[in-house]
Amino acid sequence: MPLIKCPECMTEVSDHAMKCPKCGVQLRKLVRSTFGKIVKYSFIIFNILMLVLMVTGVGSITDGYESMDTVEKAGTALGAGIGAMLLLIIWLIGDFILGLFTLLTRPKS
Repeated sequence: MPLIKCPECMTEVSDHAMKCPKCGVQLRKLVRSTFGKIVKYSFIIFNILMLVLMVTGVGSITDGYESMDTVEKAGTALGAGIGAMLLLIIWLIGDFILGLFTLLTRPKS
């Protein structure tokens, strides 16, 4: 087992040690596993996708809104509200599940 010197206190420690046993300085960076990286990036991509869907969905509601009569405007507003709420619920549930997986796959010391 090779020994290295701690950059802080110059104590000889194992090259496999994560922290110096004497001063506690971090010697090696914690690395996320491959599955952890996949989960982390899927969490980020999911949030970007949901944000894009929410913005484009709300933006497309106003297309042709000026030429509609009162009943069509009311239906459009009601449908848009229901669609936005369903998308928000899916976003929250997906964030909770993927966030939990991201938390559980983080690197540990």
